[in-house]
Amino acid sequence: MSGKMRILTSVVAIAIVAAAVGVFIIRGPGPLDFAGGTKVALADYRAGKPTGVPAKLEKAGIVERGEYLTKAADCMVCHTRPGEKEYSGGLAFKLPFGTLYSTNITPDKDTGIGNYSDQDFLNAVQHGKRRDGARLYPAMPYTSYTFMTDEDVLAVKAYLFSLPAVRAKAPDNTLSFPFNQRWAMMFWSAVFNPDTRFAPDTSKSPEWNRGAYLAEALAHCGECHTPRNLGFALDNRRKFAGAITAGWRAFNISSDKATGLGNWSDQDLISYLSLGHAPGHGSASGPMGEAVDHSLSKLVPEDISSIVAYLRSVPPQPSPDLPATTAPVAPASHREGVTADARGKQVFASACASCHGWSGESPVSPMATLTGTWAVNDPAATNVAQIVLSGTKRHTPDGALSMPAFGHAYTDDEIAAVANYVTARFGTKGSKLTAKDVAELREQTAE
Repeated sequence: MSGKMRILTSVVAIAIVAAAVGVFIIRGPGPLDFAGGTKVALADYRAGKPTGVPAKLEKAGIVERGEYLTKAADCMVCHTRPGEKEYSGGLAFKLPFGTLYSTNITPDKDTGIGNYSDQDFLNAVQHGKRRDGARLYPAMPYTSYTFMTDEDVLAVKAYLFSLPAVRAKAPDNTLSFPFNQRWAMMFWSAVFNPDTRFAPDTSKSPEWNRGAYLAEALAHCGECHTPRNLGFALDNRRKFAGAITAGWRAFNISSDKATGLGNWSDQDLISYLSLGHAPGHGSASGPMGEAVDHSLSKLVPEDISSIVAYLRSVPPQPSPDLPATTAPVAPASHREGVTADARGKQVFASACASCHGWSGESPVSPMATLTGTWAVNDPAATNVAQIVLSGTKRHTPDGALSMPAFGHAYTDDEIAAVANYVTARFGTKGSKLTAKDVAELREQTAE
């Protein structure tokens, strides 16, 4: 071999090693790597069956089992545009580089998945690959669904195929170059999709393994609550540390005691996941409210308890931008306390005080209490502004509780003012939102 060839070979080898190291650094650990322990194939796990449906549905038909799993995977919310038929697609995902629209997953043969074989469906859910061979964008969380077993994926398919076919073609995506090049997702998937099924951890309890399967494979909690890395994949070095998703703040759900779930009781967590409200912590709104209403609230109590057991084990990840404590109850009189913005106080008096109270403790419902909630203690006031813009509707055992949307009733400047007033009066630190900030939040959630 000549000297030049040796040099060229060395350069190529160094480049390959550097690329491999770069990929390893960017990709980081997998979602379950934090747990350590010995992983085994599902068939070799003897302590129970962490996948599939709960015990009471084990003998149910495939469609009934598929319905439970479909709800656990929260498929309907992303594949349903408000006001349209369930699972018929068309929901817009606003991204910095354009808009994606969810697809029709009813069994319509022309515009849905009616022509999908079992293998086609497995390819889409676990590998991010459409029937025509085109790659899916990771707005479809196939990097989480890849941990689902074939049996569970095909049960979901059986349920979807039992639904009425809806003819509905999704709008064309409007992504800018180079993000509109689907073929490039082949390389993204090769780096970031683990493409492996769930493997139980023999060092953990059956309850923990069930919770891991529910939280990681089905409910895909990390897709909203874990920050993204340079490749727009989940950065599991900061697992569950919180992130901004679809214009809303998904809060820290690691075991951190100051800014995560470390100081929540088990009952608080169970209540929040199953009912969407935990006294002293707040109520679920936005995407989390939808997840509770359409997915988590449909799970049996033992599955909710398993998720709680799993969340308890996730290492603490601090959120430095959040306060470590919450503010006390505000004065009962509007004449006392902080008045950060006179315009904000005026809006609060006319639109908010009757339900939320001047002290922050609601005279209407505990779910409308502001004191102690994560949203008002977030100095960015992201979710406070979003709730004012979009409103919220929660379904409780006692019936529906809703807050109207004020996005059309007030200007961006007025919404910024009331958000700043609310966080100053009821939170630990007042926000400093501007009309421009609110306009940007409005754009991210506008249909």
